[in-house]
Amino acid sequence: MKSVKNLDIYKKAHDLTLSLYKQTKNFPEEEKYGLVSQIRRAAVSINSNLLEGYHRNGLKEFRQFIGISKGSVGELKYQIELSKDLKYINKNYYDKCIKELEDLSKMLTGLLKNINSKIKESSEYRIQNTDNLIDE
Repeated sequence: MKSVKNLDIYKKAHDLTLSLYKQTKNFPEEEKYGLVSQIRRAAVSINSNLLEGYHRNGLKEFRQFIGISKGSVGELKYQIELSKDLKYINKNYYDKCIKELEDLSKMLTGLLKNINSKIKESSEYRIQNTDNLIDE
């Protein structure tokens, strides 16, 4: 697999994170340690977990961290919705973010399917090779 940083999902999540950092600068001061912190943490978590999982000990651990990234996308959806309802962001920005998050979720699902098929292939290969070692 090529480096995670070269994947479209990584670039898309990074761009969204930068956008959210800029947008949350305009939130009320009293949200600095509340909603602003949560939005930024969840946005950063998407790529942080992709990279951490990629640098772990194999595909099964990578799959686990992709799942965590997917959870961060879900968390961020609610935080963006709350920000809209509190009138911290406008409807157009909300719509843009939700679209980006839906795209990221689909991309993460695709990556999970890809990893799962690689895990399955790897398991089948091991089973076939193990069968050849058994004498009858």
